[in-house]
Amino acid sequence: MDLFTLQMENQLKTTAPLPERMRPTSLEDFVGQSHFIGQNQFINRMVKSGRLRSMVFYGPPGVGKTTLAYIIAKTMDYDFLELSAVTSGVKDLREALKKAEESLKLRGKQTILFIDEIHRFNKSQQDALLPYVEQGKILFIGATTENPYFEVNKALVSRCQILNFHELEAEDLEKLALRALEKDQVLKEFKAVLQPEAMDFLVSHSNKDARVMLSALEMAVLTTPKKTDQLVLHKEDIQQSMLEKPVLYDKGSTDHYDTISAFIKSLRGSDPDAALYWMAKMLVAGEDPKFIARRMVIFASEDIGNADPMALVLATSTFKAVEVIGLPECRINLGQCASYLACAEKSNRAYAAINEAMNFVKNHPTASVPMYLRESNNPRVQGEKQVNYQYPHNYPDSFVRQAYLPEAYKDLRFYHPSDHGKEKDLKARQEKRWKDRF
Repeated sequence: MDLFTLQMENQLKTTAPLPERMRPTSLEDFVGQSHFIGQNQFINRMVKSGRLRSMVFYGPPGVGKTTLAYIIAKTMDYDFLELSAVTSGVKDLREALKKAEESLKLRGKQTILFIDEIHRFNKSQQDALLPYVEQGKILFIGATTENPYFEVNKALVSRCQILNFHELEAEDLEKLALRALEKDQVLKEFKAVLQPEAMDFLVSHSNKDARVMLSALEMAVLTTPKKTDQLVLHKEDIQQSMLEKPVLYDKGSTDHYDTISAFIKSLRGSDPDAALYWMAKMLVAGEDPKFIARRMVIFASEDIGNADPMALVLATSTFKAVEVIGLPECRINLGQCASYLACAEKSNRAYAAINEAMNFVKNHPTASVPMYLRESNNPRVQGEKQVNYQYPHNYPDSFVRQAYLPEAYKDLRFYHPSDHGKEKDLKARQEKRWKDRF
């Protein structure tokens, strides 16, 4: 290390962002992920045995994926090369692989190649890693916030151990905050303490992201006036240092699908408050309101159906209103519709009926339409000896019993009305009309 590099590293000990300064350097200092880092767990066993294998770290941001890769390399005394799939291309990847291979040949030293956001590499870039991983020329560690089983090549996934990183718990974040105040070279000089409500706000508004939490803590310590020898941080100091709570939501990510799933399941579970929460999260994060409205139109028929036919009317009207009005005002229409759908009577019988009917048609021979149900102008119908079609409106209550199904399928029944809401009335009416079928 030359003099200038040493000078830079010394400078960064106090000027680098707090999350970087507080990056742990050993497994003992690592916070969270005890399900694979704790004593006798996967990472500990692997490091102690000296038998590493390639891995993909999957989890939300700010939970230690990059940090753990650093720690493993340092503990094993391996070379460490880092690339970001966002900014690196094939040339960068080839250079890194060549460097790792030369290190193994000339010095007999293994290299960990860490690639952040690995899902952003295209198929050919990911395929370039395969022979090196398979032959053991590198130890590959990829990090991703996306489900690797969907976003990473299957061939690469099959050669790696997938480690699922969990969100950090409140006690994990609190531990990191207290450690930073006590041990960081810059913050410890302030002798800062967090009031309980300030700690609660800091932890709860960090979206379980250690990086966000530590950055806000540093800002609060450095910008809050010190009135005594001890700096006391209040809730207001943390609020002013965070400004706005970040919303973790990427419209192209797993969280996008998880959130809309939570929204639909809240509607189905008749919980308007939960449904409005998930809707608000999507809107604040910039989701297309038409996407939300479209899903409510589907929900109105799938989960409410004939228990409350008004649900579909309201949902389609809401979709139209969203198209015409747009944000921010259309949030009002969306909120009205979501709260109504959540509170409405539920029935999936119409949805189940069409699914059952389509499955039957796909798996059984197609029957001909009975002559008396065919179009009267059809040349094949004219002149044929047939049972005359009975026009329902010529009978009391506009109903007459006659067969509408092919003879071979006359006993089929797909729709089974429930006893919920308006569908209960439909069921009673049909039971009176078709006594032998109900």
